Amino acid sequence: MTTPRLPAEFRLVEMDSVDSTNAEANRLACAGAADGTIVWAQRQTAGRGRRGRTWTSEPGNLYASFVLRPGCAPMQAAQLTFVAALAVRDLLSIYLNNSDSIACKWPNDVLVEGRKISGILLETSTSGSGVVDWLGLGIGVNLRHHPDIGDRHPATNLCAEGAGEVDASSALENLAIEFAKRRTEWLQGGFASVREAWLKHAYGLGRTAHIKLENASHSGTFMGIDESGALRLEADDGAERLFAAGEVTFEGSG
Repeated sequence: MTTPRLPAEFRLVEMDSVDSTNAEANRLACAGAADGTIVWAQRQTAGRGRRGRTWTSEPGNLYASFVLRPGCAPMQAAQLTFVAALAVRDLLSIYLNNSDSIACKWPNDVLVEGRKISGILLETSTSGSGVVDWLGLGIGVNLRHHPDIGDRHPATNLCAEGAGEVDASSALENLAIEFAKRRTEWLQGGFASVREAWLKHAYGLGRTAHIKLENASHSGTFMGIDESGALRLEADDGAERLFAAGEVTFEGSG
């Protein structure tokens, strides 16, 4: 496979096959890997998603995980999920003619025409002082194929959306460039500018949303995200509730 040319702040670890790029990134982080280490694999035998979901990821798509050491509190580090979503959107905009069709779905998906094309997984390790020691940021992008995840959560890939054949090497190269730009924006301007950009492309704003928690579920109008990235849900009685995590679906779609 062709080695991508990455910005100087990144160091690449290439693998033909791995259980999970995030699992490998976490192992490397525990062993002292530097900020900016990227684990890239052609295939995952036990790819990981939110809530412990696992699957086999066949060659053709982009599977990569970033080792980051933000040196901040966990709540602030979680904002990197939104930073990554914007970087993925920037990446997709390079290949798709209609960038307006690309949306960010809370908390960690990127959609094209309402269909999932990318997922993001963030895992952290916190020191005794309450500061994030390291963070594993996994990003998967469907380039040439996508899994069948059901009618409630339709998926797609770049090729199916008319982008033609996009190889994982060039996709990773562009993703690293866009992520570096977005992370610099976050470091210099804080979450406010990231939040503003994310809301411009938020999926489902003003629509009825259902959020599923471990032991409960709630419904209401999706009003966006607050200054910390929590989902804002307005109930029928006008009361607003905030959710830091949960599984969200929208009426009439996933």
